[in-house]
Amino acid sequence: MSDLLVIAFGALIVIGTFATIRESDPFRKLISLGILVGGVIPFIVDRGYLDVATAVALIAPLSTIFTLMVCRRAKT
Repeated sequence: MSDLLVIAFGALIVIGTFATIRESDPFRKLISLGILVGGVIPFIVDRGYLDVATAVALIAPLSTIFTLMVCRRAKT
């Protein structure tokens, strides 16, 4: 993997981590976790774990959608 890509994906991980820690709103926290997962998946692929990357790519957005639905329902 190119050094520029490693820096870019590493920046996504760091930004997602700090945004998740900083946010208190559950909706924004889940979006920050999505940014974090988006930075982690290329590193999983680079190690050769394509099956794990596929599972993460499918499970992370679905769990985020369901969690957002639960958070919205709990507020009303």
